[in-house]
Amino acid sequence: MAGLDFAGLPQQLINGILLGGIYALLALGYTMVYGVLRLINFAHGEVFMLGAYTSLFVSWALGFTPEALMKGDKVSNPMNLLLMILCSMAVCAVVGVIIELLAYRPMRGSSRIASLITAIGVSLLLQYGGQLFLPTSPPPSISDKVNPYRGAFEIPLKSAEPALVADLAKSRAEVKAAQADMDRLQISRFDTDLTPEKKAVKDKLEASETKARDLTAKVNDASVKIVLRHGQLIMLGSTIVLMLLLRHLVLKTPVGRAMRAVSHDFDSASLMGVNVNKIVTLTFLIGSSLAGAGAMMYATLGDSPSLTTFYGALPGVKAFVAAVLGGIGNIPGAVLGGLLMGLAENLVVWAGYSQYKDAVAFVILIVVLLLRPGGLMGSSKVEKV
Repeated sequence: MAGLDFAGLPQQLINGILLGGIYALLALGYTMVYGVLRLINFAHGEVFMLGAYTSLFVSWALGFTPEALMKGDKVSNPMNLLLMILCSMAVCAVVGVIIELLAYRPMRGSSRIASLITAIGVSLLLQYGGQLFLPTSPPPSISDKVNPYRGAFEIPLKSAEPALVADLAKSRAEVKAAQADMDRLQISRFDTDLTPEKKAVKDKLEASETKARDLTAKVNDASVKIVLRHGQLIMLGSTIVLMLLLRHLVLKTPVGRAMRAVSHDFDSASLMGVNVNKIVTLTFLIGSSLAGAGAMMYATLGDSPSLTTFYGALPGVKAFVAAVLGGIGNIPGAVLGGLLMGLAENLVVWAGYSQYKDAVAFVILIVVLLLRPGGLMGSSKVEKV
């Protein structure tokens, strides 16, 4: 196991849980739709993409455009984030309902392969059709200035040796004293024509700065700590709240009972007076709004790449694998699968193979399909699409 940075393992596990929460939110959309319609909604990743773009447009409307930020340091507040996530959820909910009404409802009753092809078609339509009206060149990104929670907590797990910390403090004091001498003698770092006395002062500052940097690196290598960014904690807290609300809706409300009835038997639920069309539409609305929440947090609070119309493709695939891993159609399974996906991805990064972190989703998918096609918490019954 030589070469592995065990000091960095706690941080990667935390990062994995935070990332897994986003995958879990997205996976819930896949698993809810599959549970009700036995349909894999491959357009769900594109709904996620539209949620990220919605957050971008809202941030621009709030004044966080690149041009405005170049003119001044605009200050954000929590209400901006709240408005962004509500708008993203609303737009994604509407898009999800429209997709169900126009694309999937007419195909209801058709073969599963026909519905699957329709889902892939909708996904491609949104990916390539979106390029006609969404900004893609240069790829925009949401400014981090819109996030008022850019700070971080540090939880120390192991400190460096006291002697090393003392040397660092002493070195920093030497840097401060050397800089004071530079200021007193009015020496610039860029001056080249200096007297021997002034050159000695400048050399002393540079040497002390180099020593301080080396000691800082040694202290960091010898220390073990977990860094929790405020934005990531908000992301995790919001994810947990949304999951608990969904769980309450599904298990404790009449609407949830109707959703479970439709999931159990489509025709019997209809005969018992359940408005199946209304429940299916509601399922798309809820699943898509969760994707919108995840998209806003992923694009604003996380380390997300710039936006393109393919922004949701990879997270969508990973969330789908998470749903399969947990047992597609099973809500707790989707949450478990999302967390395991996030942990697996970050463990690959920790092992030094970050270039393969996206491939881990496909490896997991193959392993699950070979060993347990129903997923960890799903049925062992094998269904053909």
